[in-house]
Amino acid sequence: MRQTRQKVQISVIGSSHPDPEFAPIAREVGRIIAASGAVLICGGLGGIMEEAARGAKERDGLTIGILPDYNKESANPFIDIPLPTGLGHARNVLVVASADLVVALPGSHGTRSEIAIALKLGKPVIGVRAWSEIAGVNHVNGIKELEKELLLFF
Repeated sequence: MRQTRQKVQISVIGSSHPDPEFAPIAREVGRIIAASGAVLICGGLGGIMEEAARGAKERDGLTIGILPDYNKESANPFIDIPLPTGLGHARNVLVVASADLVVALPGSHGTRSEIAIALKLGKPVIGVRAWSEIAGVNHVNGIKELEKELLLFF
């Protein structure tokens, strides 16, 4: 049987109710992930998750949403593969455990928990204009810096 190389999986995490200035940044993050050929994973709902998935779809990327409830229809419209878990906030573990790399935009306690879990699991975390105070997070100030960091990963 022929083995094929798996695609890189990148989780995007951040606020479900972000400041408006971060929507276009999240969308561009999604575009970059799709253009690199990676799969975008997120929590599948609104805010940063929806904008990142929207950006990935604009570049014909593949998106996976790991949902907190049992309802596939709760996924945002840019999710190709909704995975209903019924786990509530505990699904955060799956969001980051599924990733080869985590991109963290501004968020609150849920995002902070995902960062902590990712670091505990040894996953690289890139904070885009956020999370510089957390040891282990590679902080970048913008999209160009993020693109350079992602190129190093591939």
